[in-house]
Amino acid sequence: MKIALSLLEARVLGCLIEKELSTPDYYPLSLNSLTNACNQKSNRHPVLELEESVVQDTLDALIKKRLVVPKSSSGSRVSKFAHRLSNPITNAMDFSAQELAVLCELLVRGPQTVGELRTHAGRLTQFADVAQVESTLLKLRTRDEGPFVAELPRQPGRRDVRHAQLFTELPLDAPAALCGSELSPVTESSTDRVTALEQEVVALRAEVAEVRAQLDQLASKLEGTS
Repeated sequence: MKIALSLLEARVLGCLIEKELSTPDYYPLSLNSLTNACNQKSNRHPVLELEESVVQDTLDALIKKRLVVPKSSSGSRVSKFAHRLSNPITNAMDFSAQELAVLCELLVRGPQTVGELRTHAGRLTQFADVAQVESTLLKLRTRDEGPFVAELPRQPGRRDVRHAQLFTELPLDAPAALCGSELSPVTESSTDRVTALEQEVVALRAEVAEVRAQLDQLASKLEGTS
């Protein structure tokens, strides 16, 4: 299955996977809980400050892609949401807990080394050693439906190479050789990518406008007290 995600979609999907693995008793997530998860200051790169309306719009996009499904529980009026990334019936993919943990960390933290992945993904599921992380990455690179991850070239001054997920565009520091057909991100179309970027720009402009309005109100109050 070909999957193309915007940066915001990657964050939302990654957070749903994270909470399913780390706090299953509180999963699926409400919109409020998911927004808080997206805006966490820890275990996130970059750190974001998303409004609930932006997260809801992103959820709607993921629902259309059949990667998220709304859930309703008896006696509760609050809608909750669950990911469907690993669903052999609907998506023809059945990721293991180790594969989901690695993908989750790459989605919410960005490219990482094997050692970093063992530490970070190890909080979500158990890895016996670094070799098991390497084996998991190999599976994600060679799955018939993939590849889902790519190994980035070693950066100057760094001993270990980093690995990136391929649901979004590769990092800006990835060389052109990795952006060819063999290891390029699995995308739907250039139009879809442009549309997703335009939606993110609109959301960011709305946030900037809101901040400016708050600053103007604060300035007016300060002038009134002077």
